Amino acid sequence: MKKILLLSLCLFGGLMAYGQKTYLTQFEKSAGKQTPVYDDVITYFAELAADFEQVKMVEMGTTDAGLPLHVVIYDPSGEFDPKVWHQKEQLIVYINNAIHPGEPDGIDASMMLLRDILLGKQNLPEKTVLAITPVYNIGGHLNRGAHSRVNQNGPEEFGFRGNARSYDLNRDFIKADTKNARSFQQIFNWMKPHVFIDTHVSNGADYQHVMTLISTQHNRLGGQLGDYLQREMNPFLYADMKNRNFPMIPYVNAYGSGPENGWPQFKDIGRYSSGYAALFKTLSFMPETHMLKPYDQRVASTYALFESFISLFHRDASKIVAMVKADRAAVSNQNSFGLNHSSDRSTFQMMEFHGYESGQKPSEISGLPRLYYDRNKPYSIEIKFYDTYKPTLTIDKPKAYVIPQGWHNVIDNLRRNGVSVEELKKDSTMSVSVYHIKDFQTAQRPFEGHYLHSRVAVDKSSEMMYFRKGDVIVHMNQEANNYLVEVLEPEGEDSFFAWNFFDTILQSKEGYSAYVFEDLAAEFLSKNPQLKSELEAAKAADETLANSGSAQLRWVYERSPWKEKEHNRYPVYRVEN
Repeated sequence: MKKILLLSLCLFGGLMAYGQKTYLTQFEKSAGKQTPVYDDVITYFAELAADFEQVKMVEMGTTDAGLPLHVVIYDPSGEFDPKVWHQKEQLIVYINNAIHPGEPDGIDASMMLLRDILLGKQNLPEKTVLAITPVYNIGGHLNRGAHSRVNQNGPEEFGFRGNARSYDLNRDFIKADTKNARSFQQIFNWMKPHVFIDTHVSNGADYQHVMTLISTQHNRLGGQLGDYLQREMNPFLYADMKNRNFPMIPYVNAYGSGPENGWPQFKDIGRYSSGYAALFKTLSFMPETHMLKPYDQRVASTYALFESFISLFHRDASKIVAMVKADRAAVSNQNSFGLNHSSDRSTFQMMEFHGYESGQKPSEISGLPRLYYDRNKPYSIEIKFYDTYKPTLTIDKPKAYVIPQGWHNVIDNLRRNGVSVEELKKDSTMSVSVYHIKDFQTAQRPFEGHYLHSRVAVDKSSEMMYFRKGDVIVHMNQEANNYLVEVLEPEGEDSFFAWNFFDTILQSKEGYSAYVFEDLAAEFLSKNPQLKSELEAAKAADETLANSGSAQLRWVYERSPWKEKEHNRYPVYRVEN
């Protein structure tokens, strides 16, 4: 810990010494105790953009706070055009800050990083573009105080986790309920970065590490990138951070047990920033500094991690660009996609963990035993890190999906995410596979404005269906194929169905008057003896059904031609060939 503190002070002092007066940050002026208010953050980056021709700050979309979302771009060539960057095979790195504004470390580290690049104190590889969103959750950043994160050790004031509508934006990347997320999707798919870094601060257990890291789950990322991330990129970052006296550990996902027992890798599915980015074959990360560490150390460790990334880019920039290009091309032709990954405890790697001994002592509040960590008893051990996940569901992609135009919220989401959709030029009849929702469970309490569905079961049938001019067809020959399967397959844990986009189909709109339908149902059964036999078998197997006339009438209705075809019929259809 002494080495870490010394490095923090040396880095802070070095920045003070090198920084020109006009470019000193509030963090530096306050001796590492403060982070700037929103207007001062934007003013700082605007000043850099005005003084250096390699920098441009643009407004791209709006937010729930009513203020625009900014992207600050460092492009030594002065092109400021993603199409040109990709044509020239330049590495595109995108840093996103303050998705949780109570975690502002990345804001201050990014301000200093860009300044030091411009002043020649940091050296990016020649063919590298750096983009920074200074503050993503503007509403939360404006909701500023000193008490919203009760356990956090600085800065003196900071923002609030929820955005202007109390959404946690790091749960919104698939459903995109907020203007922030919709703007981000447009930015991300305009830029198509190769590397994405979303800065955070962690809580949970106490330990010696200042920096922890969530790397996107390599099995879900897949392809050349997944293998490279696990075998080369992560080992480099951990070794380099250790050399910078900020030994790093994977995000301590040890809830329910002591860290000494090891933990599984955090599974960053598509609702999270890094999981969302991975769906588009982007190497993505969530650095998580430890909230109990002093603020100057946390910012210093974030800056050091940026330096580690830069060191890696000097070695591997061209390699990363080539792998991303190859993987994005390959996914266009990929036939099968894994969903609903589960941790595989049969494999693990050993990681060096620096912790503190924990114990139990009487609570001064209740008198009952409470957990505590003793910082006078540090220890270093090897822990098991379970970083392998396997899919529990595999989906073969269709040739295309067909979506009726009435589901415009779904279609708008696809378009924002760079998906190419083709409108039918005329009314058409097609042979399609149809999902029928057979069963699901729904959360009893709301989560980010939704009651999530899970454990979805479907039946599947083949039907000839009529579609209207203006309905859309989504061909599965796109770089966005991974994203499309994740959001359009109803059994996916982060699918649009799971997020309640299609809940109106789960409620029947028509019914029957029992005293009238009794006669129709009896006539229907007499003409369909096989169905009558099935009813008798069902009654024999289910005493509740056998003792309920209304339940038996409902049983017949559900299997009759009068049953509304829309009920529980999933309105995204698969063209198989």
